[in-house]
Amino acid sequence: MCGIAGGVWSAQSSGLSIEQLRAMTDSIRHRGPDDEGLWISRPSQQANHLVDSTWHSGVALGFRRLSIIDLDTGRQPMANEDASIRLVFNGEIYNYRELRHRLEGAGHRFSSQSDTETIVHLYEDLGTDCFKHFNGMFAIALWDAKKDRLILARDRLGKKPLFYWHHGDEIYFASELKALLCVPGFPQTLDYGAIDAYLTYEYIPHPQTIYQGVCKLPPGHYLVFENGHVEIKNYWEIDWSRESPISIEQAKSELRQRLTAAVERRLRSDVPLGAFLSGGIDSSLVCSIAQKLLEAPLRTFAIGFSESEFDETQYAASVAKHLGTKHERFEVQSDAVGILDAIVDHYDEPFADSSALPTWYLCELTRQNVTVALSGDGGDELFGGYERYRALQLSEQYQKWLPAGWLSRSRLIRSLPDSTARRSLGRRIRRFCEALGQTAPRRYMNWIQIFGEAARIALYQDAFIETLPDQDPFMFLNTAWEKANPKKRDPMSCAMAADLQSYVPCDLMTKVDMASMRHSLEARQPFLDYTLVEWAMSLPLELKMRRGRGKWLLRETFKNDLPAEIWTRPKMGFGIPIAKWFRTSLKERTIDALLGSDARCHRIFRPEALKALVDEHMQGRVNQGYRLWNLLVLELWLRKWNPS
Repeated sequence: MCGIAGGVWSAQSSGLSIEQLRAMTDSIRHRGPDDEGLWISRPSQQANHLVDSTWHSGVALGFRRLSIIDLDTGRQPMANEDASIRLVFNGEIYNYRELRHRLEGAGHRFSSQSDTETIVHLYEDLGTDCFKHFNGMFAIALWDAKKDRLILARDRLGKKPLFYWHHGDEIYFASELKALLCVPGFPQTLDYGAIDAYLTYEYIPHPQTIYQGVCKLPPGHYLVFENGHVEIKNYWEIDWSRESPISIEQAKSELRQRLTAAVERRLRSDVPLGAFLSGGIDSSLVCSIAQKLLEAPLRTFAIGFSESEFDETQYAASVAKHLGTKHERFEVQSDAVGILDAIVDHYDEPFADSSALPTWYLCELTRQNVTVALSGDGGDELFGGYERYRALQLSEQYQKWLPAGWLSRSRLIRSLPDSTARRSLGRRIRRFCEALGQTAPRRYMNWIQIFGEAARIALYQDAFIETLPDQDPFMFLNTAWEKANPKKRDPMSCAMAADLQSYVPCDLMTKVDMASMRHSLEARQPFLDYTLVEWAMSLPLELKMRRGRGKWLLRETFKNDLPAEIWTRPKMGFGIPIAKWFRTSLKERTIDALLGSDARCHRIFRPEALKALVDEHMQGRVNQGYRLWNLLVLELWLRKWNPS
């Protein structure tokens, strides 16, 4: 687990100096505090221990290492025998031992025990087809001197980030945006379309970033930079529309085998390893399987709140006792909002998933005990665990026999009181009914968006509206939805497929990667093993959702592996009491930031519209907690990263 940075430029370009490359890697030192590697190749420049003289394009590869596998060797940048290929790599290749045996049989010689060297030699044999063979999480930058080309690649589910800026005959890349800020001439012009998308989703979808002309490489894709040109191709061709019939007993057997194998692959580590344990089904199952595979007690970690409505650590403690893990509980106090500035500083672009806060604390405290942590991320998307999937299923049934829009226009529905309670029944009914009468993807969008189109337009200054590009943020979700082929798959399966392509890489994995790597902690997600993802997405819906409940197959397969209360407890998620915080510890900060005369966001939003939102929430008339969090994060980001 590491951080990478660098670039390629023509002989006529100025490129990067060794000092600038070091500044890039220094900015992401938290991703790899254990070691550093720098390599630059320039035309007509004398060689030394950092600079190698060649006549091809200028190249810079930088690396920060968090040592997990092969602690003594495996330094990067890593080269093949004749140094025609050099590589920097962030992540883990879980099947590297199996690939190594194949490569050794083909005559390749290895000088280390690292997974990194496997990438180098497999590329020698297969070229860019090599990425199809890796099971892991990765962001790769590979320089092929013989072909004078740079190749960037990102793992299938987007667990590891990779940013790039292509400018004329130059390209620069990094694990985090902050490293690209060290590149001379890097543009910091805001992308207004990205802000519009952020207000919709609470994150900025790939390939967009907050800056114009700067991109995220999409998951499951690789980029080739050659002769000043960029070509992007996908190497993961999953058929989201495929549904395969399977018996219940066969499905249960395969699920147990596949999930166990995924966990076992992620137990390979030369440093202390533990697991996040929320007390929910997914993390509990990961811990259960891991504990069975380990000889010593697994270290498990949970984060809780003093507010009982948001605290599920009693369930985590029950699971830990049942499994025999060595368990620790941490608690987030209401004054933890002070960490908000640190999160805004670190995440580089606006990111408003409020669960980043407990995730930040959990990673910080877990790192004091272990260097690698397993998590249960991905189980909801694969097996229908979210309430919104059940709402979609129910709405499909209602729309067959209720006139379109009848419920949403009902006086009874409109009179339901709002509430700041996390799972207010009235609020949930209103949101459900408001979406009836729409197409399935629009209905789903209505439930996941922070600000709908009308709400965004009501906020925006007229001048800002004029600058917006002609693109609807909804199309990001809809494009992913359509890949599941709604004519072949039910809406719920389409929603799960869409989430795996959008929400998982852009929100869930961004949140976990940035929080964990800030504290030099590697997080691993067994449920997002791509072989398990491909299999699970081919399952019929009735194996996932039955009688209004999700995760049916998980429950049937593993019902005897966990305490009974874990299967019957209500789902809580990983939220924070922001509605309360905005009326207490965050109140003064919010009013000053959003309504003060020096608010940066006033060039985007109408002050009177912001005041109306703030007043509605502070007076208890409407729960605007998530919207205020979205706006506050943007304002704090603008103050930090775009103050002019």
